[in-house]
Amino acid sequence: MSGPRALFLLLVAAIWLFADAHIFVYHRFGDDRYPSTNTSIAELKREFEYLKRAGYRVVKMKTLVEALKRGKDIPDDWVVLTIDDGYKSFYEKGLEIFKEYNYPFTLFVATKPTEKGYGDYMSWQQINDCSQYGEIGLHSHAHPHLTRLNRDQIEQDTKKGIELFKKRLGFYPEYYAYPYGEYDDRVKKIIKGFGFRAIFNQNSGAVAKESDILDLDRTALVGKSDIARKLKLKYLKASWIEPKEYPKDSILKRIRIKIYEESPYAHIYVTDYGWKKVKVSEGKIEFNPGFKLKRERVRLIVKVKDSKINTKILVK
Repeated sequence: MSGPRALFLLLVAAIWLFADAHIFVYHRFGDDRYPSTNTSIAELKREFEYLKRAGYRVVKMKTLVEALKRGKDIPDDWVVLTIDDGYKSFYEKGLEIFKEYNYPFTLFVATKPTEKGYGDYMSWQQINDCSQYGEIGLHSHAHPHLTRLNRDQIEQDTKKGIELFKKRLGFYPEYYAYPYGEYDDRVKKIIKGFGFRAIFNQNSGAVAKESDILDLDRTALVGKSDIARKLKLKYLKASWIEPKEYPKDSILKRIRIKIYEESPYAHIYVTDYGWKKVKVSEGKIEFNPGFKLKRERVRLIVKVKDSKINTKILVK
């Protein structure tokens, strides 16, 4: 094939190839005691088979971080797999599946449970064993709710985790994932001060060339997840103007967002209230819901066409 049609197809292929990567996060494996954070081994194999069959490339976190650092376009078929907390079920049940498919991973470890020898968590030796097949990142020391701590407490927790990494694993962690996925602008600023190469949240979404490398989205895969649907999520560049924090009276009076995408309307999601269609005027969204927030942790999501989304979390 040659001529204009061949050129057109090449352009279409290039548009598809360079778009958004996806980072997924797991917690427990084959542990029915905790269904809200568990992934069965059968489900894990089903998801891995889908990735393999659909032609996705599971790459190292290092590969994605290097591409972002250099400002490179991000291939649409890249997937990065992460595991939070350091539960023993990963070492005993999940790791062999990752090895079977030759899929790299990043394991985010909360250091206190391992240092104290809590029974549900991996030992340092087991974590060292995992490092042969994947990268190891920090998930705090005591796995606290960071938004409830003052600056000194956050810094002390982080320093303790880093000290144990250096003592037990022999290196300074390059990556950090917020415990519970909870953070705000104040917490983000403090954690950024430790010089991590990349910092990760737990907001559904995707990773594009424009993503903030110190606030990367990870989509949870727990229970029976529709991985095909989650792989359709795209990155939406957006600036959250209001609210900046959880409202003191728990009333969500106004939402103001600037989006960098041409669209006449968008949809806003608020935990417990679902999706609401709103107008977009010159890239600006102003929505006055007046919702009474019912939970201490609330997700706000803005979505436009083609499943492009951006998420903000509010923590009381």
